[in-house]
Order: sequence, then C-alpha cells, then structure tokens
Amino acid sequence: MPSYVKKLYFGTAGIPRSSKESSTESGLERINELGLDSLEIEFVRGVKMSADTAQVVKKRAKEKNIKLSVHAPYFINLNSPEEGKRLASQERILHSARIGYLCGAESVIFHPGFYGKNPKEAYQIIKKSLQQIRSILKSENNPIMLRPETMGKQSQFGSLIEVINLSLEIDNVQPCLDFSHLHARNGKWNSYEEFYKIIKKVERNLGKEAIKNAHIHISGIDYTEKGEKVHLNLKESDFRYDEWIQVLKDCSVEGIVICESPNLELDALMLKRLYYGEEG
Repeated sequence: MPSYVKKLYFGTAGIPRSSKESSTESGLERINELGLDSLEIEFVRGVKMSADTAQVVKKRAKEKNIKLSVHAPYFINLNSPEEGKRLASQERILHSARIGYLCGAESVIFHPGFYGKNPKEAYQIIKKSLQQIRSILKSENNPIMLRPETMGKQSQFGSLIEVINLSLEIDNVQPCLDFSHLHARNGKWNSYEEFYKIIKKVERNLGKEAIKNAHIHISGIDYTEKGEKVHLNLKESDFRYDEWIQVLKDCSVEGIVICESPNLELDALMLKRLYYGEEG
C-alpha cells in the first residue's frame, strides 16, 4: 500500500475540455492552471502512449505535484467465455499498468467484466485472472495498484462487496469507488447515511489505509431499472453531491477524486471548492 497522501486531490477523467491541445502534457498544464491536482489518463480506447512520452509525463506531473492514475481500455471482460478474449483483456490491463508505472501513476483502474451466463462463477474466474495479472506485475517489480471499479449496470461485475472481496483476497488490489455507479446500480445509495455506510464498509473490511488512500470516481448520472444509462453534469442529476462531500469530510477520507461529468473540470472545481471552501 502506498504511503498516505494526507489530503484529497481533485481532478478530471482525461484531458480538461479547456486544454489548449489534446495531449496529456497539455492536460497537465491546464490542470495546474485551474488549481486542480490530479489527472486520470484515459487509455479507454487503447494504450497509445509511448514509453518515452510516459517518462516526460511523469516528470511534468512531479514538477506540478499532480497525482496520476490511468484507466485501462473499456474492451475488457475477464469473464468472457472465450479464452482468447480473456487473455486479451489481461494484456490490456498489463499494458496499461506498464505504461502507467512509467508515467508515475499510482493506480490502474479497470472494468472487470460481465456476469455472462454463469454469474455465480464470474467471481472465481475474474479473481483467477487478476491473480495472474498481479503475479506478472510482481515479477516485473511493478508496484502499481490494481483497482477494479464499482460498476453501474446490473449486468456488469462490480458490486461493492465484489470489489471489496477481490481486495481482501489479492495483494495490491484495492477498490475504485465510483459512487455514481453504485447509485445507478440500484437507484439507491444517494444520501448521507448511505454514503457513510459505503465508506465504513470499506474501512471495516479493508482497514483505515483503504480510506486514507482511496480512489474515487464521481459524476452526475442518469439510470433506468437496469442501471447506468449516461453520465450527466452534477447539477443536472439527482446525485446528492453536497451530502457526499460532507461524508468525505466527516470520515476523513484521503486520496484522489476523479470527476467524470461531461463538463469535467467545471464539476471537479466545484467539488474541490465545496470540500476546501471557496479559497480552494
């Protein structure tokens, strides 16, 4: 487990909309100009960053004290019935973790997969894949944290208890807590009391270090009875972000908060100002 970061770092999922160029380096410059302090590098359409660029990104982020994470490609299903697709999914996570480590990223975030025809077997299959990934990274002396994300659709593997259990059973695995997904998954988990229960459940099962080095996703969200439909800006959604912010304060949560709203930096800035006060 990395050392405690001793604060909450707020940032965006990908390059801010207002960046001058669509490059990670430009994104880091804009994050710094805005007064934000974290960036999740989106490899969601594929890992297209070279090792040389990754080294430059690491240097720039360190100079500006910006915390980095990476998000692995969306095309991952560790529970695919086809072995080739499972192995390709493992390789996508490994590639993300390798370039992420060169960037100086602390975590690689990923969607584990789908339940498929045998939901009861999904956990064991996904667990085995993650154990294999972790073993390879360990042999490469790559300490990056693997973070399976809590997911927003009922067909997707990634309930709160599933990601907690994976974190309990596999070394160097911790949750990516997407509170918007948890809300959309069942239409609940959207009050001070429920946010508090989520944090305390993580702390009770994984220890205080899990909430002292948390990785969190947040956005507005629209959903149906089947779960997540589309991300929204926070003020256009029913998500009670003011109560959520209060829980983070009351539970002394530390780590990284990544905003995935369509307006990215606008909601990220709003949340940071709510948490720290107008002086930000």
